[in-house]
Amino acid sequence: IGAAGISAFPMSARVVQKVGLEADPQNHLLMHAAGANTAGQIASVVAGGAILALLL
Repeated sequence: IGAAGISAFPMSARVVQKVGLEADPQNHLLMHAAGANTAGQIASVVAGGAILALLL
């Protein structure tokens, strides 16, 4: 799931789902990975806003 924390939405969530299914076919991680992916997207926006606030 940690690999889905980057902001490459939604491709990284799909990759995590595919790798998880290879390890355990009963393991469905897409929704959990999409949640971590969305959190990474929000964190990127907040970090970008903080940097802009410091610079401007």
